[in-house]
Amino acid sequence: MSHSPRFDVFSLGEVLLRMDPGEGRVRTSRTFTAWEGGGEYNVARGLRRCFGLRTGILTGFADNEIGRLLEDLILQGGVDASLVKWVPYDGMGKRVRNPINFTERGFGVRGAKGSVDRGHSAASQLKPGDFDWDELFGQSGARWLHTGGIFAGLSESTAALTIEACQAAKRHGLTVSYDLNYRPSLWQERGGFAGAQALNRQLAPYIDVMIGVLSDTPPSAGAPIEGSDDIFSAEDAALRPAIERLVAEFPNLTTIAATLRRVHTASVNDWGSLCWHKGNYFRSRNYPRFDILDRIGAGDSFVAGLIYGLLEKNDPQAAIDLGAAHGALAMTTPGDTSMATFPEVMALASQASAAVQR
Repeated sequence: MSHSPRFDVFSLGEVLLRMDPGEGRVRTSRTFTAWEGGGEYNVARGLRRCFGLRTGILTGFADNEIGRLLEDLILQGGVDASLVKWVPYDGMGKRVRNPINFTERGFGVRGAKGSVDRGHSAASQLKPGDFDWDELFGQSGARWLHTGGIFAGLSESTAALTIEACQAAKRHGLTVSYDLNYRPSLWQERGGFAGAQALNRQLAPYIDVMIGVLSDTPPSAGAPIEGSDDIFSAEDAALRPAIERLVAEFPNLTTIAATLRRVHTASVNDWGSLCWHKGNYFRSRNYPRFDILDRIGAGDSFVAGLIYGLLEKNDPQAAIDLGAAHGALAMTTPGDTSMATFPEVMALASQASAAVQR
């Protein structure tokens, strides 16, 4: 490609309409706030709104009023929606629909709870050949492709499309990031955790930056080590051998990053992150007993900060610090996506206080 790329980052994934009952419960609410959200999309939006990069979403919508609402929300977030695949709506949703995600935030002893209605979604029916990768990556141009296990887990066709996209991205010299993001509900009829990991191993040779650690057992929270000053010492100790095994199996990986979280209540967590980059380990500052308004999308906001730090600063320590700070700030506001500004992220990463700014 002889010209400057049109996009910095493409995200390949499903976008859902989130219906948020605020402080109430889904089962008793009469009013909901509408947000857009989706694991891979949230990263693109954070990179655009907070970090100022040029991002586009690769997804599919049924062409009805819900789909057009999702498009409008995406455009308000600044993400390019010109590449959305629009599918004619059949009037009933028998063949194609737009996904809806009813999610309550949780508080204290009551955890967050989601009820996702995504069957027959347009995005889940995307398949190899739906996008012209040579045009997108070669002619229009991009620097980075981000996708993940939520989109790949929607169907056999999205799994195949994810493999096709990652192969094409590597062929055109893009950096590829992939968030493992295992969801049991997506894999209950397709082999469970073992099925997800089998697909992830197919994808791993085409990935540069892996979010999460590919292993043979589902992720679980570590127990604190008695007398340790580091609240995440147990998690750190458990992750490093797993990372070393992963790097030995897939030497193409340049970066492996993971969020660190210990849940005290739905509204109080410990938060931090760990990153392996080209043979060295990096840790963000810890956020102990961190107060949360809405935890949904925090991991995606972490990934946005991580990508920005690697892509724009080529600095893994800055990447992990910006990612952790951005994820922390995302948990202080409602909705799946971040409302943080770049100066706020920079200030928090530099350990600024939460005092009133006048």
